[in-house]
Amino acid sequence: MSGEAEREAARVRAAYARRAALGLDARYDYWQPANLFIYQSRERALLTLLRAAGMLPLTGRRVLDVGCGDGGVLRDLLRYGARAEDLRGVDLLAERVQRARDLTPGARIEVGDAQALPYEDGSFDLVLGFTLLSSVVDGDARRRVTGEMARVTKPGGLVVLYDFWTNPTNRDALPLRRAEVRRLFAGRRVAFRATTLAPPIVRALIGLPGGWLACTALEMLPFVRTHYVAAVSI
Repeated sequence: MSGEAEREAARVRAAYARRAALGLDARYDYWQPANLFIYQSRERALLTLLRAAGMLPLTGRRVLDVGCGDGGVLRDLLRYGARAEDLRGVDLLAERVQRARDLTPGARIEVGDAQALPYEDGSFDLVLGFTLLSSVVDGDARRRVTGEMARVTKPGGLVVLYDFWTNPTNRDALPLRRAEVRRLFAGRRVAFRATTLAPPIVRALIGLPGGWLACTALEMLPFVRTHYVAAVSI
């Protein structure tokens, strides 16, 4: 790996270490009401795009989650018909990889850098990157990551990103605009689906009487949806 690639990988590791030291990971636990609302919205958007691409059910399809964390997204895919033995994951952080292995038996999950994926060309039908590219703040590194994601995807396959276009509170991340996704995957067809009511709004409202209904109504407004799911046809 080049010096530039290693420096970016080291920066990402340090950012996640700071977040873990501050106890911020628990903020994203699925069982918390605000996170449940956010994750279910994301799931609806993801399934809409997978269905439109003819990817469902996922039975028999090989899937890679780049930056898989503890494997939560991979486990979601089991509900969509994927088989554990067809699932792969890669993450920079060894402790997250170990937890993903413990929680996702049958899947193969490895420590690795998204800038140099340890897989052959055209290995996967579906490649995922959820809040992956926003964690990569260097432009050249983003190009390396997306180049690798496209490389390991089969012709006719799909790269799916979930990321935010605005986030003023996270100094360790850089928003990923739709125009940049199109540049990074120049010449590819990209379908976008807006999702995710701004998390501070969800956290402020969800526990109030009628909060779930209020969040559902507000999420209909495009300007308060801070994320999107993008499906890139390879």
